Amino acid sequence: MSNRTLRLVLGDQLSINHSWFKEPTPYVDYVLMEVHSEASYVPHHIQKIVAFFCAMREFASSLEKLGFSVRYIKLNDPSNRQSLAANIESLVSAHGYSRFEYQQPDEYRVSLELETISKKVSCKTAAVPSEHFLTSPEFFRSVFEGHKRYVMELFYRKVRERYNLLMDGDKPLGGRWNFDAENRKKLPANHTPPRPIEFARNVSDIVEMLHTEAIRSIGTLDSSRFTWPVTREESLQTLDYFCAELLPLFGTYQDAMHSEHRFLYHSKLSFALNTHLISPLEVINAAIHAFEHSKGAISLAQIEGFVRQIAGWREFMRGIYWTHMPDFKKLNFFRNTRRLPGYFWTGQTKMNCLKQAITQSLEEGYAHHIQRLMVTGNFALLAGINPDEIDEWYLGIYIDAIEWVQLPNTRGMSQFADGGIVGTKPYCSSAQYINKMSNYCSSCFYNYKEKFGDRGCPFNTLYWDFLMRNKELLERNPRIGMGYQLLAKMPEKDKKSIAQKASEVLDNIEDL
Repeated sequence: MSNRTLRLVLGDQLSINHSWFKEPTPYVDYVLMEVHSEASYVPHHIQKIVAFFCAMREFASSLEKLGFSVRYIKLNDPSNRQSLAANIESLVSAHGYSRFEYQQPDEYRVSLELETISKKVSCKTAAVPSEHFLTSPEFFRSVFEGHKRYVMELFYRKVRERYNLLMDGDKPLGGRWNFDAENRKKLPANHTPPRPIEFARNVSDIVEMLHTEAIRSIGTLDSSRFTWPVTREESLQTLDYFCAELLPLFGTYQDAMHSEHRFLYHSKLSFALNTHLISPLEVINAAIHAFEHSKGAISLAQIEGFVRQIAGWREFMRGIYWTHMPDFKKLNFFRNTRRLPGYFWTGQTKMNCLKQAITQSLEEGYAHHIQRLMVTGNFALLAGINPDEIDEWYLGIYIDAIEWVQLPNTRGMSQFADGGIVGTKPYCSSAQYINKMSNYCSSCFYNYKEKFGDRGCPFNTLYWDFLMRNKELLERNPRIGMGYQLLAKMPEKDKKSIAQKASEVLDNIEDL
């Protein structure tokens, strides 16, 4: 056996700033691989698969240019055994590696797989930190030691203090920790956000390879013009563009939705962040630097809203995930069993909000957090969709979806299937909220003001029916108490009409 080391780089571990890559090391080979098992464990968006393969190939090329020894296994390589385990075992056996190393994965299932591989290979093994996140699962658990429940705001403050983010001594800058109340505005009429940054890359060779290899995918892609950032240089350009053009109004309109402006003031950095092309700390520091040098053009409310998403929510979700897996993936608080309607795969529905959010997702591989939470997620919750099906859809359709961040957001925040581990209440609403935050309702077949009749909005009917059928589970929840107070004042004939209408809606859910 030789004294060579094989180091595995996963598709979401593309950080050139990892300590592995300070300088080339003799007798160390790095391997990246495209495998069927990862491309097909759920039906992924075509843009998601292409983005990962592009980013991996570009990263491998950059390593080679820096003098590192790289083995890259393409999906159609004749020697590809189409799984992490089989390829690693084959490489160790064929080349006599004396040591196999990997960075700790972000996903539970991959972590288990690599632990199993480590026990099987005929050499020494070691796992090292990925060096990406601001916090560790141990830090997360230490914050909530002695607390009865998780509160994101408490965690967020601890992270701000730890990294001195937007702080004035030991106090938050501006005297407040959170400016969320100022960041909930609808996009005004005739307001046009800047165009989202785009890159033009021809990916027809990858698309053709996926077709030849019979990789099933969803969504659409113009293979002559792939626009997402897939290199570190493009990711930094995207970050610079966000700080200069989008951050000044990011917070104000971060919850807004609009049929003609799909990206609004959102950064398009989530794929780059979740594949480690850029780190959360450098993104936060760049945004804070822009804020500090903006001469008032960027308000504290804008920058705080952005920092909260990355230093707060993103890290909080990871802590929840690693503290509660694998049981978290099985939770189904409402015992929902209904199948996901077919229009989640086509966008063909008379409900314009769903049509817009789903069509955008199919065409862009992206929708922002309110579209995911309060449109597609809201509908699925109200309709009683099986959370297993919702998890698979969200994990597959979004370019930035990796289970550690997708699962707690979907099964926890969106579907309340965890019974309150992530959020303090179900995030559900009638059509009033959607109309308040978007222009979707103005051109919809349904009337957002009505509960009954052929044109009564399904969101209205299903919202009140959801409260009624889950009364025993929810009526003592103080954060949803207002809904039950209003329900108590509702005439019995209206309640019966809602229940009857809701039954009709759910029986004919494919025709909405």
